[in-house]
Amino acid sequence: MGPVHNPNSSQSEIIHASCVRVAAKAVLIRGASGTGKSSLALQLTAFGGELVADDRTILSVSNNVLFAACPDPIDGKIEARGVGILRLPSAGQTPVALLVDMNKAEDARLPYRHTEMLLGVTLPCLWNAPSPHFAAAVLQYLRHGIDHKI
Repeated sequence: MGPVHNPNSSQSEIIHASCVRVAAKAVLIRGASGTGKSSLALQLTAFGGELVADDRTILSVSNNVLFAACPDPIDGKIEARGVGILRLPSAGQTPVALLVDMNKAEDARLPYRHTEMLLGVTLPCLWNAPSPHFAAAVLQYLRHGIDHKI
């Protein structure tokens, strides 16, 4: 995680992450190389999400809202291992509503709620739950939220 900035500043930072928009809000997928960032992003786009960025994401803050965008050279492109670089429509800049940390594995059936701060903005965070339904669960989280009573 990079340095924390004033949440009302116009500063930005490029991080190693992929990002997909679903229902006008984005999930930022962070993790080391080979942890499945692009794979999760590709699954989410196959389920109807829109690609914001793959591998490198520009983060910025405005009025305490974290936004994600794509650097121009890779806009509309995503890596599919064993296939190549695929072209997808670009979603453009989108407010980030969720962080998925692919470096951490979630083994609890009903996990405690995790949060992370990026550029001074606190986001809900899911850890990688390596199961066939994880992409669908992330998609539904963005569309409909989560029951916070659990």
